[in-house]
Amino acid sequence: MPRHLPLRPMLLALSMIYAGLSHAADTPADAPETPMQTVTVTGNADDTAYTTRSTKSAGKLDLSLRETPQSVSVVTRALMDDFKLDNINSVLANSTGVTVEKVETSRTYYTARGFDVVNFQYDGVGMPQVFGNVQGDIDTALYERIDIVRGANGLMASTGNPSATVNFIRKRPTATTTASASVSLGSWNNRRIEGDVSTRLNESGTVNGRAVLVGQDSDSYLDRYSPKKTVAYAVVEAQLAKDTLLTVGHSYESNRSKGVMWGALPLYYTDGSPTNYPVSTSTSANWSRWDTTNNTTFAELRQNLGQGWTVQGTLSYITDKSDSNLLYVYGTPNKVVGGGLYSYPSQYASNQKQTLADISVDGKFNLGGRQHDLSFGYSWSRSKLEDLSRYGQGIGTEMLGQTAFDGSYPMPSFDAGTEGSNYEDRRNTVYIAARFNLADDVKVLTGLNSTRAKSNGNAYGESKYKSASKTTPYVGVVYDINRELSAYASHTAIFNPQSEVDATGMPLDPVKGKTTEAGLKAALFDNKLNASGAIFKTQQDNTAEQAGTIGAKAYYRGVNAESQGYEFDLSGELSKGWQASAGLTRLTSLKGDDGKAVRTFIPRTTLHLNTTYRIPALPALKVGGTLAWQSETSVDQTDTIRTVQASYATLGLMARYEIDKHLSLSVNLNNVTDNKHLTSLYWTQAYYAAPRNGSATLAWSY
Repeated sequence: MPRHLPLRPMLLALSMIYAGLSHAADTPADAPETPMQTVTVTGNADDTAYTTRSTKSAGKLDLSLRETPQSVSVVTRALMDDFKLDNINSVLANSTGVTVEKVETSRTYYTARGFDVVNFQYDGVGMPQVFGNVQGDIDTALYERIDIVRGANGLMASTGNPSATVNFIRKRPTATTTASASVSLGSWNNRRIEGDVSTRLNESGTVNGRAVLVGQDSDSYLDRYSPKKTVAYAVVEAQLAKDTLLTVGHSYESNRSKGVMWGALPLYYTDGSPTNYPVSTSTSANWSRWDTTNNTTFAELRQNLGQGWTVQGTLSYITDKSDSNLLYVYGTPNKVVGGGLYSYPSQYASNQKQTLADISVDGKFNLGGRQHDLSFGYSWSRSKLEDLSRYGQGIGTEMLGQTAFDGSYPMPSFDAGTEGSNYEDRRNTVYIAARFNLADDVKVLTGLNSTRAKSNGNAYGESKYKSASKTTPYVGVVYDINRELSAYASHTAIFNPQSEVDATGMPLDPVKGKTTEAGLKAALFDNKLNASGAIFKTQQDNTAEQAGTIGAKAYYRGVNAESQGYEFDLSGELSKGWQASAGLTRLTSLKGDDGKAVRTFIPRTTLHLNTTYRIPALPALKVGGTLAWQSETSVDQTDTIRTVQASYATLGLMARYEIDKHLSLSVNLNNVTDNKHLTSLYWTQAYYAAPRNGSATLAWSY
């Protein structure tokens, strides 16, 4: 593959797209536009918009997407509501450049630009991921929008991978009383009820509150699988003084899932031919379950200092608990005579506690006759994990006949042995970011993040000790070609400590990641439509890979990988009543030290499109569709056996009819063509994605 990316052709194509959109913007509309509503605290100027006016997700400073010298995608509340994106998996699957790796029913990984996504934030405050995967089913009803910043993001995330950062923007109280409720009925007896109320809590309006409540219960297309979810969220904002705002909130999310899969389906037979099970096939037992509970409490104090300066302190306390009875099925089935699969039952429980603190100062200063922006601050986190695995009697028992798939494997006693983890992770970070207004059309965003990370403890007999300190830079340049079009370039870095040891017993140096990208961004139609295109090069060096064993103890070496590619992203209003969100990502190269392709389970090309249109002749009716396509993926099972998932596309449709100004009825259909495909090849096992399904929702709002 060519090492250098096609910069000039891409810039020419973007310029042509911009010219066409600008021409469309100059064309008179058939009818005058309705002034956009003003919604307090939500971050969007229009509750039907598929884009946002500004974001702080990429560099601490509040900038428009066009002013941000890094690739950013936004999934707004309107997009989530239109297409019933009720959990984080469906949101990220509908965002540019992110792949969702559903390895099991209760655990998911994400990748972007070739590497795992482990950086998650709430309102810009980072939440270190101890496991690197998401357990349970994170609901999106609590969030006004979700921002995805692609590439290394060391300024905001301090540690992690050069992949992406996912920033959850919570709902906040509104200045006026609003209320909404909805009831949904869907395939496989899926039932969901949701309520959202915001109101003032005193006569003067200095204290406002908001509450969100969700209940969902369902069967599944998978045999025996039955998830249940309860979500509650409450937040209060109090104007303690003219320039002082206190916000306190708490969220609770409970997932109670029966018939869960631990691991997934075998993908090939002993003769090397691929398996091809019914879509509903599951390796769960009748007694399998996985329960998770998350409680998050946060408090923010924001003080206006005057002269354009503010200071904000945030304190969060998060607990994640899980408890499960699980059956793992391993081995290779014999296509002719059967057998070849074996049992591995276990009980697993974990308790994770995190305390996060962040204080930041933002403002403007004058230098050289121009005004510039500055943000600096300090963040601290402590994460403690305790977990325990109790292994069941009968590990290694051959599962004859259909016992691996019919749920009949008997529940054993879980007293064959125990192992677990007990370790603590601490991180301290200082950061500073400045945006220099060098000229009317040239802005430079610079920053530094200095982080010290340290862990102590053990996990399953292995030391989790690690300690590293590093200062990572951020630099970005934005050149305004005119009032609507900008060119930009940026370089960002990040690191991640690791506890794996080399052959001498010494911990490996931290993983180092960096991203260099350049592109064009356009903000059109009075900033109602954002479009961007970028080329990028991302490197991740010294990632631990097992190199061998000394006795029973594994040792590791550091390996390097590099991705190159380009992407396009568009979100917002194309014309009156026509909203769209679209993205294309192409990895032209993803290779390791030897120049060979790596991580082949990641599709090299992904495309998504979500669009809705309000029918002019029938303005109460909105119709839309969603299309997602990905290229072929594969995983090497042995030196001679490779599992391949062919490229595929999924189609979704929606329609909403407003019965009156308060009541609406909507219908959503997913996987309309009933395409059969695997959810992921991240592991050497997998299961099938949901077949054609749908839901109907009756919604009320005030």
